[in-house]
Amino acid sequence: MFKNLRFDVKRNKFLLILCAPAILWFCIFSYAPLCGLVVAFQKYSPAKGIFGSEFVGLKNFEFFFGSQSFFRITFNTLFLNALFILSTMVCSILIALAVSEVSNRWFKKISQSVILLPHFISWTVVALLMEAFLKTDGGIINRFITFLGFDVIPFYQSPRVWPALLTFLRVWQGAGYGSIVYLAAITGLDQEMYEAARVDGASRLQRIRYLTLPLLKSTAVLLFIMNVGKIFNGDFGMIYTLVGNNSVLYPTTDVIDTYVYRQLVEANNMGMSSAVGLYQSIMGFVMVMITNFITKKADPESALF
Repeated sequence: MFKNLRFDVKRNKFLLILCAPAILWFCIFSYAPLCGLVVAFQKYSPAKGIFGSEFVGLKNFEFFFGSQSFFRITFNTLFLNALFILSTMVCSILIALAVSEVSNRWFKKISQSVILLPHFISWTVVALLMEAFLKTDGGIINRFITFLGFDVIPFYQSPRVWPALLTFLRVWQGAGYGSIVYLAAITGLDQEMYEAARVDGASRLQRIRYLTLPLLKSTAVLLFIMNVGKIFNGDFGMIYTLVGNNSVLYPTTDVIDTYVYRQLVEANNMGMSSAVGLYQSIMGFVMVMITNFITKKADPESALF
């Protein structure tokens, strides 16, 4: 084993040097912090530190799992993330297909820039824009609705509309950026197949249906499995910025991350927040394994491992 390792290091030393910054980044920011998981089992005190804080076993987990809000926030987290993953993936594929079919070079560059722009807009800016659009008194949408003779919609007092609003905003912000991977996969496809299909009389829609989409399946499944690993992690930056502390909207927008943040601010319990973070990581790993297992049974070539 070590003989082969030495041979590989000697033969691929320049490739290893090229990979060294990425390996170092993961070691520092992904693996070294795992030592801090012990905080999840402690009544952590910054003054005493990790080694001096009292060990409380599973009490931090009991606090979260015994909460009356546990099932609600878990359902919200899974439901919203499922909407985000599926809608963003579908829209990213459609955008990539549309851009790949554009023949005008300059129009393609301009459209790609416009599509990518929302990804770089801060959620704080988006929240201010949404307030201008959605507020009950003087909001652009409600002014238009009243102009048509209908009653105003109190968006910030209507929890039912927010899953759709959050999904729309996530697609608007992330679908263009996510299309880059699919567009790169389409660009790398063998163009001789498309030429042969054109010669055989296949239309553009037929080429997309019978060539492009089947060849994109492996890429789509791989990205889907990776996204499923984060399904227990709510998008705190987006949801808290847009919803804030509006308790009226909690029934449909309160996720694990926002709940833990409020508990951390109110109770200053770092042990509990660490316990929830560990729970999210473990469940994300389990979801990846289950999804990969199902994928491997259905289509082994599309599985992650």
